[in-house]
Amino acid sequence: MQSHSRGHLVYAAGGVLTVHTERGTSIVPANRVAWTPAGFTHRHRAHGDTDMRIVFLAPSLARLIPEHPAVFLASNLAREVLLALTGPRDHDDAPAYSRSARSRLLRVLVDELREAHEQPLHLPEPRDDRLQAIARMLYENPSDNASLAELGKTIGASTRTLSRLFRNELGMTFYEWRTQLRVHHALVLLADGHDTTRTAYACGWANPSSFITAFTDIIGTTPGRYRTSRPTMIPGRLKSVIRDVE
Repeated sequence: MQSHSRGHLVYAAGGVLTVHTERGTSIVPANRVAWTPAGFTHRHRAHGDTDMRIVFLAPSLARLIPEHPAVFLASNLAREVLLALTGPRDHDDAPAYSRSARSRLLRVLVDELREAHEQPLHLPEPRDDRLQAIARMLYENPSDNASLAELGKTIGASTRTLSRLFRNELGMTFYEWRTQLRVHHALVLLADGHDTTRTAYACGWANPSSFITAFTDIIGTTPGRYRTSRPTMIPGRLKSVIRDVE
């Protein structure tokens, strides 16, 4: 776990990343950008062959982006700017762009993110002990199809109490939260090479078609198209490029 005095963007040019903060976990599939504001304790984890790019923002630009962790879909322009900012340096290891050029590119990047919609890829972390107990059970076994009433009996809490806690604390229903958790897990399995059918059953869906519908609603494309559209990398390699750009 670490924290920084400046906020930073993490871009998955290939593979899948998870970003953990005290607010919860963001899943970052390919061509998504995760934003972590300054001061947030966090850690990154790569799943499968991953090409991870990191860009730090000066406070004057960071204030234009939400003050909470978020995930954005990268537009074509945002993607090219991110790749340009984190691309190879010249033979003297000098930046490929001048300081003024980098500043202009960063302003373009931030403008693109301000126009982008936040993706429903942030899974909030429960604070209540009862919700934390349920979360631990489902993290360990995402395919668990127990109802909220059945889980409540296990931890000694009523369905009504738990439903209220999910709405008030996490801003979603139990079933919305569990679906999002399962899609997070599905992205990790797909990154590891599992096919759609195997992933569907491993994440608790009764059949692949139900999984495809839920996945598409959140990610915006089918699991099959997502798998085939992912950029390929040298097997077993994690590429992390960090650019400290103002």
